[in-house]
Amino acid sequence: MIHKKTQLPLIALVFFLFVLCTIFINERRFQEIHRKGDDAGTRNNVKKTFSFTPTSSSLNHSVVLDRFSTCKSTVKYRGKKAEWDLHLLPSHKQEEKKEDSCNVFSGRWVFDNASYPLYNESDCPYMSDQLACLKHGRPDSGYQYWRWQPHGCNLKRWNASEIWEKLRGKRLMFVGDSLNRGQWISMLCLLQSVIPAEKRSITPNAPLTIFRAEEYNATIEFQWAPLVVESNSDDPVNHRLDERIMRPDSVLRHASEWKHADILIFNSYLWWRQGPVKLLWSKEENGVCEEAQGLEAMELAMDAWANWVDSNIDPSKQKAFFVTMSPTHLWSREWEAGTEGNCYNQKSLIEDERYWGSGSDLETMRMVENVVSKVKSKVSVINITQLSEYRKDGHPSIYRKFWEVRTDEQLANPTSYSDCIHWCLPGVPDVWNELLFHYLL
Repeated sequence: MIHKKTQLPLIALVFFLFVLCTIFINERRFQEIHRKGDDAGTRNNVKKTFSFTPTSSSLNHSVVLDRFSTCKSTVKYRGKKAEWDLHLLPSHKQEEKKEDSCNVFSGRWVFDNASYPLYNESDCPYMSDQLACLKHGRPDSGYQYWRWQPHGCNLKRWNASEIWEKLRGKRLMFVGDSLNRGQWISMLCLLQSVIPAEKRSITPNAPLTIFRAEEYNATIEFQWAPLVVESNSDDPVNHRLDERIMRPDSVLRHASEWKHADILIFNSYLWWRQGPVKLLWSKEENGVCEEAQGLEAMELAMDAWANWVDSNIDPSKQKAFFVTMSPTHLWSREWEAGTEGNCYNQKSLIEDERYWGSGSDLETMRMVENVVSKVKSKVSVINITQLSEYRKDGHPSIYRKFWEVRTDEQLANPTSYSDCIHWCLPGVPDVWNELLFHYLL
């Protein structure tokens, strides 16, 4: 009996080669997409997300800073500065004209319980327990009803649908610390109500948290970057460290996302007020850090940020904003002589238009103004400081979630653990966002 030779081994070989080629082609395509992430289609499709894994070649050093990073030794800061080539360009004329016609940052607070708040705390699914003051027992709600009234003009009435049209097809990104995160949450609360629940989504807590509105093909994002430059505090959850280390000449880890955004809102201040910072330069190979004071370190970080802005921001395609320092209200003697309290139980505003508290450092303000002036053709300043100074009533104080258990001694003295740094929502950060859209609409 003659047996025919089977063709199965040959067919199996051909099928195997076909699968191998398919995998190879798809892998090549995947790499091409990431290599050309900033080419055609990127800016028009915000649903694409971009990841960046720093390497020794991209950051000019072999070790990426994280919360486990340490200095092998530390010396005093010797005054070294990175050599940035900033181009001093004339101011953007359109923005100058708007500021000349009306200084929206100079004005007064007007009680307006007919128009404010612009949303209810309980109606915002993205509200943070750190900012939800009514939920955590605040007995008064008057802090929600104040409207900012510039001298000589009016801010445009908030219209969520109009603003979404302005954001259609765009990425709006907040970059900074917990205060900037509060402004981001305020923005979500201000805008989310006009988006059907099934057409909006948000990523979990991550270095880049993204809220998506499908029907507008738009995102509102927050990037945790408390020192702006790369640091060992860049983990959005585990960032409370005894030793703060930063690379004063590197923003690449964060900036890999900035370049894809259409609108950028930067803020940095609070973290520079917490004592010395250790500097680890990118070309330092022996792990030797320099210890600098907060203001010195912040100026280095701001210079690195300004260099990136100068080299990368095209005002015809991107808009960038820098939000000035958010004031604190830690010492009631500054607005009421002879008292020893803070923001706890404060229900009224400061009426002196010249008031300036110690929580807003003038030297830091001047330094920031000097750095930003070098790139003022590419960055607009949202000056929230003076108008927020008047709002000693707007902080959570004890009416927020605290992750640490309070002692009986603390509970007996509420001023000892009051949060006089962050802001209740609805509240003051909503006005910061109104001012932001004064420049965008």
